[in-house]
Amino acid sequence: MIIIKPNKLKKGDLIGIISPASSPGDLSLIKSGVQYIEGLGYHTILGNNVGKSRGYLAGTDEERADDIHQMFADKRVKAIFCLRGGYGAFRLLDKIDYKIIRNNPKIFIGFSEITSLQMAFLRKANLITFAGPMVVPNFSKEVSTFTEENFWRIISSNKNPGRIIFPKINRLSLLSSNEVSGIIIGGNLAVFTSLLGTGYLPDLKNKILFLEDISEPPYKIDRMFNQLRLNKVFKKVKGIILGSFVDCNESDVKKKTLSFEEVCDHYLSPLDIPVIRSFPHGHIKDIVTLPIGLKIKLNVTKGYLDFLESGVS
Repeated sequence: MIIIKPNKLKKGDLIGIISPASSPGDLSLIKSGVQYIEGLGYHTILGNNVGKSRGYLAGTDEERADDIHQMFADKRVKAIFCLRGGYGAFRLLDKIDYKIIRNNPKIFIGFSEITSLQMAFLRKANLITFAGPMVVPNFSKEVSTFTEENFWRIISSNKNPGRIIFPKINRLSLLSSNEVSGIIIGGNLAVFTSLLGTGYLPDLKNKILFLEDISEPPYKIDRMFNQLRLNKVFKKVKGIILGSFVDCNESDVKKKTLSFEEVCDHYLSPLDIPVIRSFPHGHIKDIVTLPIGLKIKLNVTKGYLDFLESGVS
């Protein structure tokens, strides 16, 4: 498979903004997010259907798919930012014309529910995308300096980003001691697991898998890890990166439960591959932007991640 890199973003470029999943509850946050982006010297354009709602969806499936097609087909648009995650992107996978994406490669950014689109774009269009900040949760209120410096550097320079330097509060917890290199794929655990058997998941052999999630109690994490195990995912990949798992311990103190850490240890400690925990990515303030489909080196003995090339041309 020949991986396609999008062109780097330059000041003055036009950034398209879409809602392929859910719509923000407070639409005024769109304006503040746009003001932040334009304040950095970029121009923005909203998808035709941004701001619409249909229950928990940001408009109909057809409307959200149309915004994806229009943004990729528009030659003026150099990058596409997702407003937020939520739910609904998964419903679009069989409604997308992947030829449009393959023929118009450009920077595409999001995380959480957006994982479904990122996996499909890699599988069907060979396109590198970016698991990174979204407009409303990350750029519409107080913006993390760590997040923005890492993010804009990754998408605006074709120089190798090199080694990631972690904030002290996010030191890695080591579950193994080894070093591996491979293409990084993954994203939200619940979304990734739901893609198994659909034909929209990239080949997992010799990949490095990263996972994050939010508000999933331990028994659901257990179920999803077991589904990965039964599908032999853990035997196919070369390494695993666990990002932030926010509110993934049982909140009811009266309920019998395993902890999130116990579930992880049960499934991951016996594996003969390197695994790291507490990587700064997910539903947290300070996040590292990860180019999905890019080759990286993971060293869990010394606790660092090296990009082996840039994610943009």
